[in-house]
Amino acid sequence: MSQWHTATVGARAPAADGLTDLVLDLRGTALVGTHAHPGQYVRLRLPGQEPGMFAIASPPAPQGTHWEFLLKHDGALPSALLRLPVGTPVEVSRPEGPGFPMDKARGHDLLLFASGSGISAIRPVIASLHQERRAYGRVTLYFGARTPSSFAYARELERWQADDVRVVRTVSQPGVSGWEGLTGYVQAHLGEESLENAVAFVCGQAEMVQDVMAELRQRGVPQSAVFLNY
Repeated sequence: MSQWHTATVGARAPAADGLTDLVLDLRGTALVGTHAHPGQYVRLRLPGQEPGMFAIASPPAPQGTHWEFLLKHDGALPSALLRLPVGTPVEVSRPEGPGFPMDKARGHDLLLFASGSGISAIRPVIASLHQERRAYGRVTLYFGARTPSSFAYARELERWQADDVRVVRTVSQPGVSGWEGLTGYVQAHLGEESLENAVAFVCGQAEMVQDVMAELRQRGVPQSAVFLNY
């Protein structure tokens, strides 16, 4: 059973097509500083709604008083959360799941895979590794979205690229957008580089996760070097 704490809506802003960034204010709750590992998630609950699980999209901080979430515009709970005025109470559980093991990636090349709103669990990984970038080898983010306008954190992607994280974006449904970048699914764009020293963190829909894991296996990355956040 989850133990519930009452946070409040601190801010809300568009993140991409079909995605909104929601910030919860934890001040005055026992949740402050409880987010320990990138990739952890919490349960959110509103009166009359079933709880839902959401990855914390902001990095762990010892005295962190605000958590960010990337909400997809579908489902009863996300839709209700997106309509709440600033200051509205939201019930929140303590962080759950092991998150991504940053210590296992130290000294290795790091492959990050995310699709759609799955980038919310990978974003704090990138923030954490930037605190000691030299502890890791090459870092590559493979980020897939349905359309060119549905990549969350677009400005941050540019900053990550400038800060020595290779960003590979691919679109599964480019339509008539004029998109000239990569198309298809993330696992199709691993390239030919050696993955001998690689560790992988993966977050996305179940089918994407399975496909990525199968491709990594085929490329010689052992299952023991591939991590999910749950």
